Amino acid sequence: MTVQDETTVDSGILLTDAAAGKVKALLEQEGREDLALRVAVQPGGCSGLRYQLFFDERSLDGDVIKDFDGVKVVTDRMSAPYLGGATVDFVDTIEKQGFTIDNPNATGSCACGDSFS
Repeated sequence: MTVQDETTVDSGILLTDAAAGKVKALLEQEGREDLALRVAVQPGGCSGLRYQLFFDERSLDGDVIKDFDGVKVVTDRMSAPYLGGATVDFVDTIEKQGFTIDNPNATGSCACGDSFS
């Protein structure tokens, strides 16, 4: 796993090469070049907060935008403090397939890994 940006906690969200490749492939399937990967934190889940990853064409006031080899990653200004230094990866193993988030700001998480505190 390699990270294509700084690794300091306050540098914002990071995207691995594997995650960037998967996002590119999904965007090619959609046939849309105007979409960005939005990573957000919302109230909910067993631990209090949960991650949301989705494609978005909107640009909101205060968005933090980073580019990873042509893949735009957008974080809203309310979620950005929770995601500083977090790394988004994509795993594809026999046991699991999907995006994962390794967040140094999380003090705890639930057993399913979908939420954090």
